[in-house]
Amino acid sequence: MRQAAQNPVQDPADGPADPPCQGGSEPRRGRPRSAAAERAILDAVRELLEAGETVDGLSIERIARTAGVGKATIYRRWGGKEELFVEVLRDIEPPEPEVSGTAGLDDVRVLLEFMRTRALAQRSSALLYNVFMQTKKHPKLWDAYQNTVLGPRRAAMRAAVGRAVDAGELREDVDVELMDDLIVGPMMVRAIHRVDAPLPDDLTDRIIRMLLQGLAPRSATPPV
Repeated sequence: MRQAAQNPVQDPADGPADPPCQGGSEPRRGRPRSAAAERAILDAVRELLEAGETVDGLSIERIARTAGVGKATIYRRWGGKEELFVEVLRDIEPPEPEVSGTAGLDDVRVLLEFMRTRALAQRSSALLYNVFMQTKKHPKLWDAYQNTVLGPRRAAMRAAVGRAVDAGELREDVDVELMDDLIVGPMMVRAIHRVDAPLPDDLTDRIIRMLLQGLAPRSATPPV
């Protein structure tokens, strides 16, 4: 792990505030926050986690020292280490997939495939796996992660399922939320609960195809 930065990252916002304008004009806006300082802070937390530090073991003082910034620079952006940790979680997550916003099943496939590839990445990254497990042990962090990361993803999938229903690609007499669970559930089981289960390239299409075909034998009449 690196030592505290020899040349601290200067945040322009750490300098003296701009003086107010004279003559009743609007005051000048404060100096912009330093992107370099923010990047250094996020990288410092990630570095500490990679070195085996736990969420409980992290402190703002140590993060600031590792990043080469002042504590005020951290508190100016985040209310505390929990809020900062959630930002780090967002930062290490893969980019969100682009969906059309107009298609139904095609967008469902894109979002389901994103879940599969993310699960593969988590399996191959000790950092991602350990951070995810630590987050689940802290209710406040888990709630924040649910609201800021997982919640929007679920909403995107439900919206895509709804568009598929509207387009006649899926049955309209089935609750959209239940349909969403049926589509996402198999991938979630393999991604989280059965970490030894395979995640082959064709898994997304197989899940959708099986759901569309149904599980009843072809010769049987499905129960009402």
